[in-house]
Amino acid sequence: MKKTVVIPTYDERENVANLIPLIFQRIPDVDVLVVDDNSPDGTSAAVGQLKERFQNLRLLKRQKKEGLGAAYVHAFTEVLKDPDVGVLAMMDADLSHDPACLPAMFEMVEQGNADVVIGSRYTAGGGTEGWELWRRILSSWGNRYCRFVTRMPLSDCTGGFNVMRASALRKLRLDAIELSGYAFIMALKYAFFKTGATFAEFPILFCNRKKGESKISNHIIREGIIAPWKMRFGADSRE
Repeated sequence: MKKTVVIPTYDERENVANLIPLIFQRIPDVDVLVVDDNSPDGTSAAVGQLKERFQNLRLLKRQKKEGLGAAYVHAFTEVLKDPDVGVLAMMDADLSHDPACLPAMFEMVEQGNADVVIGSRYTAGGGTEGWELWRRILSSWGNRYCRFVTRMPLSDCTGGFNVMRASALRKLRLDAIELSGYAFIMALKYAFFKTGATFAEFPILFCNRKKGESKISNHIIREGIIAPWKMRFGADSRE
């Protein structure tokens, strides 16, 4: 069963140079697909150099920045063209997600424990590191709010470190997920929830980025407030 890790990037040149070797160190036979939104800082060039060392590393270079969700949909569509792919992971490029967690998360899916394994900051044993108080409150409240509106039985609705069974992902209408920004992560989990996918949670420690600038903004916060209602009562809902 082939395994693929999908990593969206925008201005993450320094971070991918550190992250990708760590992934292959943990799982030498994994495939890694970096999907880059034409980063002006040379992220694609850095990945190109790494491809000389790692033959299972691929680069999907997009023409412009269209949002996290659009990048993931493009990447997932490409990966699922290979019928031998059995499991996919999605993770941030900024080293906030520890590659050391990947083997255990992949194993949970491969052993049939769940269709989707959520890397959770809020299950027992999980947490965050280096966050200011306002961000801890915002994230905790946002997840409670999302659970209340959508009824998803997850401790971490917004976290982007997840491993999925390819057959479960193929059941989704990815092009019908209207949210293309960071709220796409919530929408993807909700789509799995509505199609009856099974979930398990794996505790992770989310570490604040060491290099580069955080992508969080007022727009992302507003999107996170509106998104759960659009998901539950929007055109995509199957209730």
